[in-house]
Amino acid sequence: MIVFPAIDLRQGKCVRLTQGRPDAETVYSNDPVVMALRWEVTGAQWLHVVNLDGALDGALHVDAQAAELPINLQVLRDIVNAAHIPVQFGGGVRSLDDIALLLELGATRVILGTAALRDPDLVSAALARFGAEQIVVGIDARDGLVATRGWQETTDTDAISLGREMYRRGVRRVVYTDIARDGMLSGVNVAATAHLARETGLMVIASGGVASTEDIRALKAVEKEGIEGVIIGKALYTGAVDLDEAIRLAK
Repeated sequence: MIVFPAIDLRQGKCVRLTQGRPDAETVYSNDPVVMALRWEVTGAQWLHVVNLDGALDGALHVDAQAAELPINLQVLRDIVNAAHIPVQFGGGVRSLDDIALLLELGATRVILGTAALRDPDLVSAALARFGAEQIVVGIDARDGLVATRGWQETTDTDAISLGREMYRRGVRRVVYTDIARDGMLSGVNVAATAHLARETGLMVIASGGVASTEDIRALKAVEKEGIEGVIIGKALYTGAVDLDEAIRLAK
């Protein structure tokens, strides 16, 4: 099981939002590259980087005529150039061109969230062009229902139904986030995460609510259900979880 340290980007800074609320932001570092290197040195195998500005606004905001990339994409490029571990990146990805740009900037995997629900044909096209190893779907749920646009809108689609549809289209890996627990240090929703894996056949990366190493142990216990990894954010930044210990337990 892989431990993914999370680096959430907002206006070029490393932040955390409680339950995805833009008004509940804590800045942990003005230099996300330093954080990336810190996690790499500690032993991380992967980094999970999220463009919160893109997720909240619904776009990468790339202007072909602009002299520079948006700040969060500059940070992605800098992280990839500085660190020597793969990065999965999501937030505001809405087109094949977006995916191609992110891969060109060095992301190893690109996460489709809102687009997976609103434009499932984009997922199929992305899989055909880039392959299942480079395309990940993000399923973010509140009380079992999928949320979109940086978690600001809750839909009528349940997580299991979306997961089955994505598997049918060729997706093999998803990031599953229980929004109610994200940033709350209240513990991972292990039951819902394992249920999603069992019911869909997908490999699931758990996200949201990691509070202690007990969450790592609980996920490890159901790893064979299809749990591929766990994303840890706030718990690392507050010191509630030691990354080195979490990696040891996950192995």
